[in-house]
Amino acid sequence: MVLGLFEQSEADKRAAEVRAGTVAPTRSERQKCWMARDGYFACLDRNNIIDALKDEKAAAKACKAESAEFEKDCAAQWVTYFKKWRVQDIQKKARLKELEAQGAVRMDVNTDFKARE
Repeated sequence: MVLGLFEQSEADKRAAEVRAGTVAPTRSERQKCWMARDGYFACLDRNNIIDALKDEKAAAKACKAESAEFEKDCAAQWVTYFKKWRVQDIQKKARLKELEAQGAVRMDVNTDFKARE
């Protein structure tokens, strides 16, 4: 069947629903999103851009293709969440490095609430 100019394939409709957040992504759709996110973050790293929201113009210029793929393959809310998470994760890692340089000792902490035997 030939699609008309304004008709969308079922896959396109599904992708639009995932981007809009009206349907939950499947496991394979989540994996596709994470791969696109990782590609986008790698591009930001190569271009020394930490905050893609604050440095939106620089990120758009440096990582146009990766950004398009990320936004195409992920729910819009996820895109914003991951961009904010990236900044927080980088700041957390930098702070831990500072603390270790000051002599702090890393501790393994168990946050599991299982009963101890």
